[in-house]
Parts: sequence; C-alpha cells; structure tokens
Amino acid sequence: MRNYEVVYIFHPALEEEAINTRLERFHGILSGSEGAEISEVDHWGIRQLAYEVGDQNQGYYVVTQFVASPADVAEFERIVKLDEELLRYLVVLSEGEPTSGMSIVEDVPVSEDDEDREDAKDDDDDDDEDEDEDGEDDDEESPPEFSGGRGKRRRVEGPRIELLNYKDVSTLSRFVTEQGKILPRRTTKVTARFQRQLGSAVKRARFLALLPYLQKHDR
Repeated sequence: MRNYEVVYIFHPALEEEAINTRLERFHGILSGSEGAEISEVDHWGIRQLAYEVGDQNQGYYVVTQFVASPADVAEFERIVKLDEELLRYLVVLSEGEPTSGMSIVEDVPVSEDDEDREDAKDDDDDDDEDEDEDGEDDDEESPPEFSGGRGKRRRVEGPRIELLNYKDVSTLSRFVTEQGKILPRRTTKVTARFQRQLGSAVKRARFLALLPYLQKHDR
C-alpha cells in the first residue's frame, strides 16, 4: 500500500450532487481492497483555469488523498478515464502535501551554516546549477524578492520552504518568468534539490491548469 493524491477537474456545469456521485463510484474502487482507504477529500469548488481545457475556462476542483495498492490505482484510472464530465485528473504519490494549495514551511529559521552545508551537498549531486528544467540558460530576470546576499543561497525571504506543494500557485509563480520559464538557480539562489522539486511541481501545476504555460499580455 502506498499514499497517493488525486486532483480532479470536473466540468463546471455539474451540480455538487452529481460530482459526489462520481466521487463515490471512483473512491469505491480505491477503498474496496483490504487496507486501502480514503483519508481526505477536499472540495475546492469552481475555479478559473489558467488556460482552456476542453473548451472550458472554469473547472470544479476536488483533491483526494488515499492509501491503495498500485493495482487498485491502475483499475481506478481505467474507470476514471471513461467519465466524459471529467475535464482532467492527475494521480501522484503523496509526499505529505496538504490538500489545500499551501506549502509546508519550517517553524525555526535555518542558519546560514546549515544552508551552506546543504548547498555543498547538493552541488556535489548536481553541478549544472545554471540550467532550468529544459536545460537552458536563462538569466533574463532577477526579481527583488530573491536575495543572494554575499553568495549565500536563500529560497525566498521569510520562512524556509520544507515541502513545496505543487498546488501552491502563489509560491510557484514567483519562480516562473513571463515567458513561462522556470528561473535558474543562478537567479533564485535555491539548492539543487529544491530546483528539482520546483521543476516537477511547476509541470504538475501546468497540467492541472493551475499555472499557464505562457503568460497572457493585454494589448
């Protein structure tokens, strides 16, 4: 058994009762095996999509966390794909992210010495610190909220992010340029480990229409 999270985007025209009926059917597949269970269901409700999905610019979001076997998940996805009123969904292994769009931050500030030790370890694992997720060098922008400070690496001003939530649009947006590129480590001064997490989180958020692939400009 493993911990999973699924994000659904239902057609906005569906009534909540119809959505709950679908969820009961989907979740019945997941909770039907011994040891499997639904741990949390969070209705976000109707939200604006970052781009059109299936000719819709809004969707009804539901986030569910559950424990199940890979075989249960495979059967679950087979059934879910048949629902024509489901605009999109994403199943991922849960790393402890809240169902809300919040990241987890450390309560106690990390000292500069601790940051230096982590940076040194990360640099041993990944020497290519100037590339974004596409392997391209990008130093076009350097927002004021990111501060290197004598070469010391700092993610953002304020509490350090312990677990980056791919549903945390506010935080992810700070690391993405208007051209849709993830800012490189040279600009943000984050660790290699965080940069890898950031790349994965942004890709997931884009797929779920939480982030756009390219920012729109009014003319």
